[in-house]
Order: sequence, then C-alpha cells, then structure tokens
Amino acid sequence: MSDISLCFVALVAANLFVKLWLNIRQSRNVTLYRDDVPSAFKEVIGLEAHQKAAAYTAAKISLSQWSLIIDTAWLLLLTLGCGINLLYEMALDIAGTQSTLITGLIFLVGLGVLSSLIDLPISIYRQFGLEARFGFNRMTPVLFITDLLRNALVSLIIALPLLSLILWLLELATPMSWLWAWLGWMSFNALLLFIYPVVIAPLFNKFTPMPDSEHKQKLDALLQRCGFSAAGLFVMDGSKRSAHANAYFTGFGKNRRIVLFDTLINQLSPSQLEAVLAHEIGHYQCKHLQKRLIMMALISLALLWTLFQLLLAPWFYGALGVDVANPATALALFSLAMPLCLLPLTPLSNALSRKHEYEADAYAAKHSNGKELINALITMYRENAATLTPDALYSLFHDSHPPATLRIAHLNAQSGAQT
Repeated sequence: MSDISLCFVALVAANLFVKLWLNIRQSRNVTLYRDDVPSAFKEVIGLEAHQKAAAYTAAKISLSQWSLIIDTAWLLLLTLGCGINLLYEMALDIAGTQSTLITGLIFLVGLGVLSSLIDLPISIYRQFGLEARFGFNRMTPVLFITDLLRNALVSLIIALPLLSLILWLLELATPMSWLWAWLGWMSFNALLLFIYPVVIAPLFNKFTPMPDSEHKQKLDALLQRCGFSAAGLFVMDGSKRSAHANAYFTGFGKNRRIVLFDTLINQLSPSQLEAVLAHEIGHYQCKHLQKRLIMMALISLALLWTLFQLLLAPWFYGALGVDVANPATALALFSLAMPLCLLPLTPLSNALSRKHEYEADAYAAKHSNGKELINALITMYRENAATLTPDALYSLFHDSHPPATLRIAHLNAQSGAQT
C-alpha cells in the first residue's frame, strides 16, 4: 500500500471508530436514565413513556451499529477491494461502445442500484421489525415495494440529466468547467424545489386541502396575522406509512405549501397546532431557508472545484484502488471519500441549525402562545418516543434540533419575557 492508501484506511477507521463510539455513548446514556424522567418533564411524561423512548432509542442505535459496519465494509470493497474496477468493466461490456459518457452513466446507475440493495435488508428490518415493534409502522409490504419502485424511477429520471451534464463537463475539463457544473447543479436544485410539491411529492402521498375546522380557523388567522402567504394548507396522509407526526413547508414562489401530517392534527389541539405553524413561519421570516441555500451553494461550489482538481490527479485513483481514471470513476470515488473528510464539520452544521430552531421558537413565542408550543413539543416527544436524555457529545454530531430539556427551558424563558 502507498502512504496515501494507508491514510485513507486510517481515515475510514477513524470515522467508523468515532461513529461507533458516539453510538455507544448515546445508548449508555439513555439506558442509565431510563428509570428517571427529567425533572422538567415529570408532570407531563410518565415513566412508561420515558422507558419506551429509551428502549426505542437503544434499538435504533443497535441497528445503526450494524449499518455502520456494513457501509464501511462496502466502502472498502468498492475502493481498495477493486469493486469499482469490476463494476466499470461490467459497464463497458453492457455499453458495447467506447463512449465514456454512456459507459459512465451505466456504471454510476449500477453503483447506485447495488448500494441500495446493500442497504435494503437494514431498511426492511427497520420498517417491519424495529418500527413495528414500537407501534410506529403502518406500511404494508406492497406499499414498501411500490415505494421502492417509485423512488427508483423518480431517482433515475432526476439523476440521468444531471449526471450527464456533470460527466460531460468533467470530460471537457476546461479551466471553467467546474463553475459551469456548479451553475447547472444550482439551477437543477432550484427547479427541483419548485416542482417537488406539485409533481414529485404527490407520487408518494395524498395531499388534500385542510377542511374547515377549528384547527383551520386558528391557522388561517395566524397566517394573516404574520403576513404570510402560501398556496394553501394541505393535510398529508402520513399515517399510511408511520405513526410519527410532522409539519413542514415545501416549495417556493407560487408553489409554496404548508403541509401537516394527519397524525399531527390528531395529536395536537388547535392552539398547539397554531404554535407549531408559528414556529415554521418563524423559519421563513428569519430567512433560514435562504441562509441554508447560500451555505449549500458555497459548499457545493467548493466540492465541485475540488472534484475537478482531483480529476487529473493519478494518485487519487491509484491510492483508492481504481485502475481506470475517467470522469465517472472520479465522481464515484469523490462521492465515497468526501463524507469521511466532512465528519468534523457536522457539529458546526448542527450548531447553526440549532440556532435557527431557537430563533424560530422565539418567533413562535412572540406571535402565538409559547406555552402551547411547549405543550405541543412535549406531546410530539411523547408520541414519537423521542429520548429526553441524549448524550451531549452524540447530540452535537447527530441532532439538528436542540435537546428537549434545553429547548423547553429556552421556550419557558421566551414565554416569560412575553408576559
């Protein structure tokens, strides 16, 4: 092995060790406090619900450990195990042409399909084993298979044009190709954000305008009070797949929608739902989406520039076990190796996301009822079996939202300031 190959192995091992270690910390912490509800929640969350959350979290961590080991083995098999060489040779045989673009597309699609198949057993167990055991699964085997096929078809339709553009620009390798690739990537993402609510999302779920009710009256009044306009309030049939609940904004411009899971409407009172929507509006009014898009644009710009620099670097291929140096193998290697380098940045990304959550909470406390948002969050923590006692270090790397205790304390302070 070359020195670079050894560095790559060390990087893979370090990533695996850190993630396994963080998982062990999380599992130990929730197990340690499984019989002791945090004082801030003792009056609203019973011991049985708290213990269920601890067991659910520990079960997810256990499954995650296996997933990490499988993913790491697959990564090493593809790279130093010469799996990419074998897959590219098979793509050449299937393509029957010397066109690097066609061969590259076949290779990348094949790599994506195989990677999905490697993940499939874990996904099946997660849905029909773990989620079912804790009462969250509502999905049937037929719907699971249908979702797989739909996802595959939509991914193929979306990925082929984008991959074709990037491979073509990589093959040109002009001094400004990386910039054109970035502009294409950003334009593609903007188009996807615009069409997702009206074209893609309805392929998987049913979205119906929210019927007249006390809930809707509260939400309409809030939207008017906050000066927020959207294409409509929609209820999504999330209950056909899971008992988990959520709410979100999607799209932009004329296609901007507010989507509420039917499970969430069933769980929350009108005032609580109003507070949750106020939180989501807070994200928009504080321009969090724009800030995240700018950050994504800058990161993707840096990553694409790096990819184009590595394209003509022989050591990049040889050190990672690849014999064929071309745009497709470069893109595959870059996609596999880059996440290993980005792990140390994860806490910074999560810290920014948590800051945004606190700001959206403050907006909700100002424009609705902070106490009702607290009640809504507590209900969602309980119904979703979310742990109240995460390990602090694990949370830094994995949680984009503040831990429950800190978030409730922050909201109590905000609500007190408003009275």
